Amino acid sequence: MSTAPHLPLWAALLVAALVVAGAAITLVGSIGLVRLNNFYARVHAPTLGATLGVGGVLVGSMICFSVLQSRPLLHEVLIAVFVTITTPVTLMLLARAALHRDRVEGNPEVPQSDLASLERRDG
Repeated sequence: MSTAPHLPLWAALLVAALVVAGAAITLVGSIGLVRLNNFYARVHAPTLGATLGVGGVLVGSMICFSVLQSRPLLHEVLIAVFVTITTPVTLMLLARAALHRDRVEGNPEVPQSDLASLERRDG
């Protein structure tokens, strides 16, 4: 005897596709984290993968629970808003901290600032 709720076939296929697609996008971001060569390249892949991957899983969750409860459920929208806001902010803070650290240490692989490139071009 199964106590799992009955989800129509169309909804189950749609939810499965969205969850698998979200997980695959997150996996690609994680692979990018491992494969890219420096911090400044590595920081973008997991950020984009996490945002898009979580989006796919959340849309799948919204569809699943909206169909099961016969009314729209929008709790996941709050999660999506928070992930969409906090992920880029975290990326910017990490990148700025790494830039500051690398510039103080005199690391030659640090990307040049816009101000420094403008001064070289004008001077």
